[in-house]
Amino acid sequence: MNIKDIWQKMVGNEKQRNYAANNDNHTLLEDYMKQARTLNEKELNLLLLYVNTRKYAERDRCMLLMTYFAGMRIGEVAATKIKDVLASDGTIKQEVNLTAEQTKGKYARTVVLNEKLRKELMAYLLTRFSKQDLIAIQYSATKEKALFSTQKSEGFNANTACYHFHMLYKNAGLEGCSSHSGRRSFLTELSSKSVPLKVLMELAGHRQAQTTMRYVNVTQDMKRAAVELI
Repeated sequence: MNIKDIWQKMVGNEKQRNYAANNDNHTLLEDYMKQARTLNEKELNLLLLYVNTRKYAERDRCMLLMTYFAGMRIGEVAATKIKDVLASDGTIKQEVNLTAEQTKGKYARTVVLNEKLRKELMAYLLTRFSKQDLIAIQYSATKEKALFSTQKSEGFNANTACYHFHMLYKNAGLEGCSSHSGRRSFLTELSSKSVPLKVLMELAGHRQAQTTMRYVNVTQDMKRAAVELI
């Protein structure tokens, strides 16, 4: 059974979609994608080049990079609101404080945004609002809207975002990838740079070390670097 058949079987009717959207932000395809492959820098750039040819390039690029640069779950990306990333002075926050309702495990957590991702978020928001409007948003109902929305101006849910990512990877010619690829790549890259496991757990929002380690992919470069330490 291919991914399209799985998707149609699992989210083929409105009742199932509604259940999935409200069931702990758990995407129906996650169990099939736990071992989604990681991307190296060259492959990520290839993906972004493809995304740049699409109609909603700025949105899709930013959604993807929230998984690669911040290790966010696809459900968390879908659940992020404008107010979560936008500070009162119209700049991008350094941290996103996700509520329990926005996370998979029903535990609130903090997502740290690096400088590269903050620049990407600002560039994306400026495609939707003027610089002056970014300050005014904090005093309007707009701040409560989803950061990323579909072409119908509706917010993504975890499952629609999951399938959207699947199609982006597929059309870019990157087989074996999924909405977990960014998150796995994020943790693998940090692990390769000797970031302590405890820090990885905090950044991933995991409560168990073994959960974090399942996301880390041991690459050939990591093994070569390890033996050079002898």
